[in-house]
Amino acid sequence: MWHLKTEDGSTGRLLQLVFGYFFFYIITGLSVKYFQDIAGMHSMEYLVYSTASSTLLATTVVLVLRWYKLQSVRLTKIGSVTFPSELYYIIPSGVMTAVVVPTTTLLYSFDGISVMVAMTIMRGSVIIIGRIVDAIQIKQGILNKKVYLEENMGVIFAILAVSLKVVTGGRDGGANPLTSIPVMVIFTSYIVAYAIRIYIMNFYKNTRPKQSKVDNNKAFFAIEQFASTITIWLVALIILIFAIRTDAVGTRITPYVNSFTNPVSGFGWTMFWGTAFGIVAFFSVFLFMFKGRTATFAGLVNRLTSLIAGTTSTLLFALIWGGRWPALVDWISLFLIFVAVAFLTKAEKKRTLELKIKHEI
Repeated sequence: MWHLKTEDGSTGRLLQLVFGYFFFYIITGLSVKYFQDIAGMHSMEYLVYSTASSTLLATTVVLVLRWYKLQSVRLTKIGSVTFPSELYYIIPSGVMTAVVVPTTTLLYSFDGISVMVAMTIMRGSVIIIGRIVDAIQIKQGILNKKVYLEENMGVIFAILAVSLKVVTGGRDGGANPLTSIPVMVIFTSYIVAYAIRIYIMNFYKNTRPKQSKVDNNKAFFAIEQFASTITIWLVALIILIFAIRTDAVGTRITPYVNSFTNPVSGFGWTMFWGTAFGIVAFFSVFLFMFKGRTATFAGLVNRLTSLIAGTTSTLLFALIWGGRWPALVDWISLFLIFVAVAFLTKAEKKRTLELKIKHEI
């Protein structure tokens, strides 16, 4: 199972992706806490440096490895240019990714807002989105698999886990983010973008030919990465030029501009450790699009792994740099998460048996 070579769609391959996601998510969590809480870097400055290095890394990898080669189910033509019809929705998915990346950090940048609650609301929402996407695509005839009872039970316990933190207000003493209009605007943007993206990823996955000469998931990731990187840096440049020309100031716009015009000391190290977020992106997408699994299952595996990694990074930060220890509510939530994982384990055994009977793996 833990051999480097594993079959596409196998449980061994799934566990490899989970471990990689878990490991690099811990590094990402620790770097965020260290540079903001210990080094004193503003969240907007960290956003600029980590986004720069992570997008550069991911884009470089897919260019060097030529993952952008896509086996299309239907070619289309505009004038004399012929291209895969899939670009019509993969590029918008990349634009949605460009919305998800900054809004994730922006939700943590508001004073008085509970970071823990904001984090759990976002993850819980993505879990619900996965189940809704399955329901829609089953009705459309795009998905020909049923969602197992164990997967639905996993959703229930995962929602209980994240709801517990929302109800208790988190452990960092901040206010509930749902009471702030600016936060709700950013949160809504995050959810809408993620919903569109998860639907597109699963539409793409569920409409691929059974036999393909290329790894279609890698092609999807590459094209989506190009679109998201171009969008992020184009928008970043427009905001920067506008802010400089209008002498705009504010709690977020000022450090944003300074991160370009007057880089903080040690920004290079921030960019170095920020590359972990770029590596996380690989594992995240491949988990969301894992072969033969429903969006419900894949979304749960993705989000639960990040929740466990988040708790682990909190523990490590407390041990190494004297940060806050997880509160009782965090441990109860973690227990509920492991219950959800237990249901997912049962669902995975049933799914792999089904896929083997159908000769899909």
